[in-house]
Amino acid sequence: MRVPFFGSLGVLSMLLAAPLCAQTAKLPRTPDGHPDLQGIWTNATITPLERPAALAGKATLTDAEARPLEKKAADDLAATDGQSEGPLLAAAGSSGTGAYNMLFIDRGSEFARVNGVKRTSLIVDPPDGKIPALTAEAKQRTAALQYGGRYDSVKDRPLAERCLLGFGSTSGPPMLPVLYNNNYQIVQTPEHVMILIEMVHDARIIRMNGKHAPPSVRQWLGDSIGHWEGDTLVVDTTNFTNQTRFRGSSENLHVVERFTRVDAGTILYRATIDDPTTFTKQWTLEYPFLATKGPIYEYACHEGNYSLTDIMGGARKADAEAAR
Repeated sequence: MRVPFFGSLGVLSMLLAAPLCAQTAKLPRTPDGHPDLQGIWTNATITPLERPAALAGKATLTDAEARPLEKKAADDLAATDGQSEGPLLAAAGSSGTGAYNMLFIDRGSEFARVNGVKRTSLIVDPPDGKIPALTAEAKQRTAALQYGGRYDSVKDRPLAERCLLGFGSTSGPPMLPVLYNNNYQIVQTPEHVMILIEMVHDARIIRMNGKHAPPSVRQWLGDSIGHWEGDTLVVDTTNFTNQTRFRGSSENLHVVERFTRVDAGTILYRATIDDPTTFTKQWTLEYPFLATKGPIYEYACHEGNYSLTDIMGGARKADAEAAR
């Protein structure tokens, strides 16, 4: 009786694998046989990075559960239109000025959907959907930035404030959704993968099957080396500068990203963050990039060009008042 039993298991395994194999076979591929990731994509979503307290212990939502929460998010956004105050506008740095309105904000209207269900946080590990605790070293390092950092020179100001990189790690790695311009264009060759980020027109160049640059070579977006593991593009990034500061990270930040095209309209993006000098353990994000019509628009960032004069002028005034 054992032989038919195992034979049945083999048949069952083949039947279960058939839909997946058929789906994989239908994926668009480049001439060298790898999945074609090229196109224009968006990761816009209202799913927050960390799981809200109101959804503690609940990693996913059914469509019925998500619908009233998505409606509330839309209603809250509409209620801020034309106003200068509100949590969302404050997060954009414009509370009290009215600089941002609904025209600028484009963070999507739905929770991120993975494997048919909607996620309540972008973080999937740890299971509580929270960023792990900072190390003692990181707490000491970030304490100096608690009140905005240094104002001795323009070069002391954050990269995003100076319009040198997009804010909120939109360019990554990891590439996070932010308030607007969550669009990306991927161009792929056997030797390189280029990701053009609409925000501040940042461009990531991923060198395929290469070796990392020496530790003395540091870059804002790190040094990204890619390779294929089956149908998944794996990108290993090191050699960051101490100016990137992703969630308080140091130049020791190490990010491993995985891009898996699951169907014609979806790339499943997964990124693991490791920095033992900053976080007490590794943590992982996962969410979809969805195909979008585009195009990628030219982006003009003016805040750093116009506001830095006032920022530095205000600091000099504060210095003068403190010296009296």
